[in-house]
Amino acid sequence: MRRAVNFGVPLLAGLLASWTIVAQFDARARVVALAEELHEKIVDRPQFTITAISVPGVSRDLAEQIRVAAFVRLPASSLELDVNAVRERIEALDAVQRARVRALPSGILEIQAVERVPVVVWRAPGGIELLDSGGVRVAEVDSRMRRPDLPLIAGDGAAAHVPEALALLKLADPVGARVRGLVRVGDRRWDLVLDRDQVVKLPEDNPTAALGQVMALEASAEVLKRDVSVIDMRDPARPVLRLTERAVTELKRLKTGKTGEDA
Repeated sequence: MRRAVNFGVPLLAGLLASWTIVAQFDARARVVALAEELHEKIVDRPQFTITAISVPGVSRDLAEQIRVAAFVRLPASSLELDVNAVRERIEALDAVQRARVRALPSGILEIQAVERVPVVVWRAPGGIELLDSGGVRVAEVDSRMRRPDLPLIAGDGAAAHVPEALALLKLADPVGARVRGLVRVGDRRWDLVLDRDQVVKLPEDNPTAALGQVMALEASAEVLKRDVSVIDMRDPARPVLRLTERAVTELKRLKTGKTGEDA
């Protein structure tokens, strides 16, 4: 009896405890399996199934980029899809300003994106990029001639001053056909570059006012049509005109001829 009490009772207690634990695990496993089965039945219902992705209102190339960036494997369940994560991946694209993602009852994942519109071509130190009006990169291109319709800016730091560049280019509209681009010098000021190797050097402060003076001279005296290589407006109070080599040579010839006649 003593042995039965000393060994049998603990053994029985251990068996009962083990059975209880096993029963609990078994019951828990049944509950988990039931929950998973119920979840699958709900998730797999047709009304929650996404079978297509729609990207309206953007270019075909961007729509394809968005579908790839969304990283949604179809068919997918709208209940399991993290639309915020999808939106963040899409907004990480350079060409997308913002996006809205929603699952429609028709089984379509609709992605509405606001596309960044390039307004200038930037010849950056590392390549050629298209920038929007805020100076944000839209895309990278292999040649400036990919977008000959857009004005060209160049130089370090030019991307941070796109609004100012656009204002200067608008002022230069009277000679717009001759404008080759704007060059940012030392990330401090702009040079307006025209054909015939003409350059208008603008000051650091208030370059629009200085260029306005040049455009007024052009309107009244057609100064940019003359043999002038540089119009230096870095000191607007004392503008400097540099003649072309041909004009300098002709001026020297005229002076020499005049001196000979006087002699």
